[in-house]
Amino acid sequence: MLQTGNYSLVLLIQLTLLTFDLFVNSFSELLRGAPVIQLVLFIIQDISILFNVIIILLMMFNTYVFQVGLVSLLLERFRALLMCAAVYLTLSISFHCWVMNLRWLDSKRFVWTDGLQALFVFQRTAAVLYYYLYKRTAEYMGDPRLYEDSLWLRDAFSRSR
Repeated sequence: MLQTGNYSLVLLIQLTLLTFDLFVNSFSELLRGAPVIQLVLFIIQDISILFNVIIILLMMFNTYVFQVGLVSLLLERFRALLMCAAVYLTLSISFHCWVMNLRWLDSKRFVWTDGLQALFVFQRTAAVLYYYLYKRTAEYMGDPRLYEDSLWLRDAFSRSR
């Protein structure tokens, strides 16, 4: 079971990774003159998105709901986050590859193709949805009802049989 002290630490780690992701999304264009630094930041950003997904999945696996076999209930409740995280990670990796491919050799030149601009808009829009859904899910995972037997859980279990 996730204890209060452990939950606070996990939530702090999650919010730190989200803050780093927001920081890279906000200020990475200022570093286009140093493509190596921008590449390292992009790699760390993609890894932080992946770590956040792994952390939220581990938190789901730690719930009593998961342990009694109601995985479908968890997946139904958190489907939006999992799908949004997958889309956001895919868009981020695609955007990072495209940007680094266009700017690696001539980093001083400002290059924005129509396709890159469209991908940029989609990636940033997915980022906003991802931040909202992730923060909402991370805070919901602190609900004690997920970690103990309760009447609503028994009802859900009887309906699934």
